[in-house]
Amino acid sequence: MYIHPKLAAFTKTLEALFLDVDEFLEDEWGESFSLHPNRPQRGQTANPEMDGLYNVGPDFTPGMGSEKGRGYVISLKAATLDRVTPEQFEFLMEEAAILIQKKLPDYFPDRKLDVVRDGKRFKIIGDFSLGEV
Repeated sequence: MYIHPKLAAFTKTLEALFLDVDEFLEDEWGESFSLHPNRPQRGQTANPEMDGLYNVGPDFTPGMGSEKGRGYVISLKAATLDRVTPEQFEFLMEEAAILIQKKLPDYFPDRKLDVVRDGKRFKIIGDFSLGEV
């Protein structure tokens, strides 16, 4: 499958941003809940998405039925058997969204991107163009 080089570069940068946010969540709130017994401790795998308490990542949506349109929904998962209250989850989502908004200009200095609330979730919206082919 062919992937446009500019899309591959955009995706790689977006993944780096989300790994940075994941590191922050692990540093600040990695002790908030007990780790799921089947989940490796932080730093035990080659892929930080597969270990530690949190996994935060982007999920592209074309935005059908959304007031905000297409974008990347911010997905957050906590690998725990503990009960995570809606208030705790909302707090973590807000912290992730604030950090992503703060770091977007560092990772994408030439793009106009924003984090907005879209229903119950947060979403990155803005300029996803690939420019000239």
